[in-house]
Amino acid sequence: MSLLIYLLLAVLFIIITTAKFKLHPFLSLIFAAFGFGLMSGMPLAGIVDSVNDGFGGILRHIGIVIVAGTIIGVFLEKSGGAFTLAESVLKLTGRKNVPLAMSIVGYVVSIPVFCDSGFVILSPLMKAMAKRAGITLASCAIALSLGLYATHAMVPPTPGPIAAAGILGANLGFVILYGVIVSAVALLVGWLFAITVASRVYIDPAPDVTEEQIKEKIKHAPNAFKSFIPILAPMLLIVINAIAKSLPEDLVESINLNVHFNLVNLELLGFIGSPVVALLIGVLLAFLLPKKLEAQMLSTTGWVGEALSSAAIIILITGAGGAFGKVLQNSGIADAIGGPLADMNIGIWLPFIIACGIKTAQGSSTVAITTTAAIVHPLAAALGFDTPHQLALVVVMIGAGSMFISHANDSYFWVVTQFSKMDVTTGYKLQSLGSVCEGVAAGITAWIIFLMV
Repeated sequence: MSLLIYLLLAVLFIIITTAKFKLHPFLSLIFAAFGFGLMSGMPLAGIVDSVNDGFGGILRHIGIVIVAGTIIGVFLEKSGGAFTLAESVLKLTGRKNVPLAMSIVGYVVSIPVFCDSGFVILSPLMKAMAKRAGITLASCAIALSLGLYATHAMVPPTPGPIAAAGILGANLGFVILYGVIVSAVALLVGWLFAITVASRVYIDPAPDVTEEQIKEKIKHAPNAFKSFIPILAPMLLIVINAIAKSLPEDLVESINLNVHFNLVNLELLGFIGSPVVALLIGVLLAFLLPKKLEAQMLSTTGWVGEALSSAAIIILITGAGGAFGKVLQNSGIADAIGGPLADMNIGIWLPFIIACGIKTAQGSSTVAITTTAAIVHPLAAALGFDTPHQLALVVVMIGAGSMFISHANDSYFWVVTQFSKMDVTTGYKLQSLGSVCEGVAAGITAWIIFLMV
């Protein structure tokens, strides 16, 4: 109970210092991390190690991804490619349906791609479409964010659901089947939240760019196909890598044997399909967008320099969020929450509530999913989760719970808010509340299906 109280105090500290006193979120998160560690009685050296590990650990995965994604975004914006791309998409969806388009794109992209990377990759398109449609960036950002979140938590090959399926011995095919169904309902709820709640908050997607300037840029911009390549190529590489890794080894060997050469080189695919390399390839493709690539564009004062300056702030805040989350994780708060909840006899809602508690406490959906699966596994038989369909739905239910709630200790919260120009208070009203709505909707849907099977 004391750990929960300390967590609440830490979150309140972050909200008050950033919203009222305008303290930079980086410092607020770092101070909160140290403060929680001290209050919870963690060893002093352990606090420092947790902060360093959390900061470096999250940036080890998405630091370069953020930099590369920001460079691609600047080149798309400066060349006018983002606006021609937005025009093409708007012709298909209509100007009133931009949030729906972003929701669907996010839903598909996040099946093989981590939601953090997906949001970074798609943010230039999101901003351009919002600007061309004349709508608030908030609705597009939340539609994309929640679309990405829906499949990230419940549909393999995302690592969390795969790990939970392995721990519980669930049939992966059934997990995918039920995950797609439940996440589709979550997607619908996320889109409705974006167009009814987020649409009321106006954020200008490009406050320094006028409509006349956009039209002038489009005259000299690359075509939509060429503009789409720096975004599409990294996604395809990551997807192909995920598919190749999921192929059975005997099938890979059979293919290579029958065609007499190494058709599926998993080592090469793993290299170019890693988010870092895939995004860097996207950067090289983005260099082809200007009519003439000039050396000044690549300098510290040019387009690349501008992108790095923007990325630095996002990286620092995201890393600080990772530090805060790691301190919470190492404090043992997951066990403190998961243990007592495991004694509750509430059927299929038990894994949901445990995942909710762990996610809310330490921030990472993947950690919440795997930890909950480990807690539930020895209890599965006693709780009556013994058929393949039931075990698959338990995995999906855990994923639904891991969406509740994305807030200050979640690195994804900071990626979304910083790339979409939201302050912390707005982030809580939109990203955090939206993730709650999605998680609850997914939990109810999985529960209804569980009653039927």
